[in-house]
Amino acid sequence: MRFVVAALLAAAGILSPLAAHAESADVEATITSVDTNALSLSLDDGKKYQAPEEFNFEGLQPGVKVVVFYTEVDGKRVIDDLEIVQ
Repeated sequence: MRFVVAALLAAAGILSPLAAHAESADVEATITSVDTNALSLSLDDGKKYQAPEEFNFEGLQPGVKVVVFYTEVDGKRVIDDLEIVQ
């Protein structure tokens, strides 16, 4: 029984870092460039954000201030939601 518990704890310890790679966050910044072909936005924080295929780029252009809600997956910031700041 101790062996089974030890094995489960070891497996949990090994697999737990995998869940940490997909963290949600948000940033408020100004758009510096929009690339509809590559489905991406660049912000004045110096980062590039990848949009999903069904993303609506209407009203997004350089100079527009936005709040971007994103998840970091494999080093890429993938947009979950976006709000234009008035």
